[in-house]
Amino acid sequence: MTARTFGRLRIECVRGDIANQPDVDAVVNAANAALRPGSGVAGALHRAAGPGLDEECRALAPIAPGEAVITGGHDLPNPWVIHCLGPVYGRDRPEPALLAASYRNALQLADERGLESVAFPALSTGVFGYPMAQAAEVAFQTMADTADALHSVTRVRFVLFSEADLTLHERVLGAVQASRCLYPEPPPRSGRGV
Repeated sequence: MTARTFGRLRIECVRGDIANQPDVDAVVNAANAALRPGSGVAGALHRAAGPGLDEECRALAPIAPGEAVITGGHDLPNPWVIHCLGPVYGRDRPEPALLAASYRNALQLADERGLESVAFPALSTGVFGYPMAQAAEVAFQTMADTADALHSVTRVRFVLFSEADLTLHERVLGAVQASRCLYPEPPPRSGRGV
């Protein structure tokens, strides 16, 4: 596991199953507009959560690209599921702004509920076709930009499907952190005159 810190916010990258993250308060669903079970992350979370999740989602649908809504976790090990509709690459424009809104809105919902930890998949990178490296940069820049505004959320985990996805996210996360550390604090003064 790789982790980086932006202010009070720790961002972790792991390879794993988004439906099996028992140590976080909420998992994020890469939802469709109707918030229905589907393939990929949406299918995995709906299967693991049971039919109650689908029933609860029906009253909240539809949602638009960039929006997020929250439901109970039902049979998942997490009390909450945050459903985000990321943009379809090449169709929903502007893609970077809509993807950033998905991440930002999910974090804000978690923070409003007083949650401390959230697990995200790589939103929009599956059937929605967003290029993985570009999506990772948008995600991590958004997290870093949002970190200081968060009051309760202190840990974000990116749960990635393959070793290649994990390696790419680790690299992009490191680059985003490095880009924010261009001007380190000056060393402490010794107390002597210059």
